[in-house]
Amino acid sequence: MQATLTSKGQITIPIDIRNRLHLKPGDILEFDETSPFLKATKAIPAEAWEEFGTDATDPWAGLSIPEVLDQLRGPVELPSPAQP
Repeated sequence: MQATLTSKGQITIPIDIRNRLHLKPGDILEFDETSPFLKATKAIPAEAWEEFGTDATDPWAGLSIPEVLDQLRGPVELPSPAQP
């Protein structure tokens, strides 16, 4: 896909890309000026960050780290230590 840069520095993002990335009019894009290529990401509004995780609960409350790991990956049988 291609887009042409206008004399005002504007481009039209092709519809297939806008649909795939769920971009809509009014969305703000941030450009990474340190990237060696053109890189833009959809900016996340500050209020979205404020709301993020406010209703989250700890699904492993009261469990030790080994117990949580067992739940996530299943129990692991460790090899016996080598005899000298």
